[in-house]
This record gives sequence, C-alpha cells and structure tokens, in this order.
Amino acid sequence: MITSIVMISCETDSIPEVAQTLADLPGVSEVYSTAGNVDLIAIVRVHRFEEIAEVIAGRISKVPGIVDTETHIAFRAYSRHDLDAAFSIGLEDAD
Repeated sequence: MITSIVMISCETDSIPEVAQTLADLPGVSEVYSTAGNVDLIAIVRVHRFEEIAEVIAGRISKVPGIVDTETHIAFRAYSRHDLDAAFSIGLEDAD
C-alpha cells in the first residue's frame, strides 16, 4: 500500500463541501480539517504508484474550491498503536 499525505488549501467558504467531496473520492481514505498553513489534509492510499497521479492530479486537484495542494509520499509508517499491539500479550491496560 502506498500512502500519500495531501495538504490542501481551499477557498475559505467552501472547506466543508470540499472536505466531503474529497472523502467520497476513490483512493481517499481520510480527510481532516486543520488549523495552520493548510485547510485540509487528505490521506490517499493506493496499491500502485501510478494510481497516485490518477487520484491526486486526476481527481483531488479538480475539486471546485481547491486553491493549492502539496503532496508528500510516505516511506514507512510508525505508530504507537501498532507497536503496542505487536508487544501486547492480551492484558488490559492498568489505567
């Protein structure tokens, strides 16, 4: 699985509609509204490298209301959740 993180700037009055449209696109697994330099962050997950262009350039960048995108390709995922699960022996947390 290839994961891309797409930073998206939108027209201010269209953020909720853009987010929902993005969430409905094939290849987009999650969309987050954010504070900071961008309005939305979309997580794109595809099976083949060639599909990245189809999803990002072919679908995401054509959504009305999007002003700019910046794409980052993930090399490897690190997650505390994944590490905890790998070392868990089935006991409940004491907290």
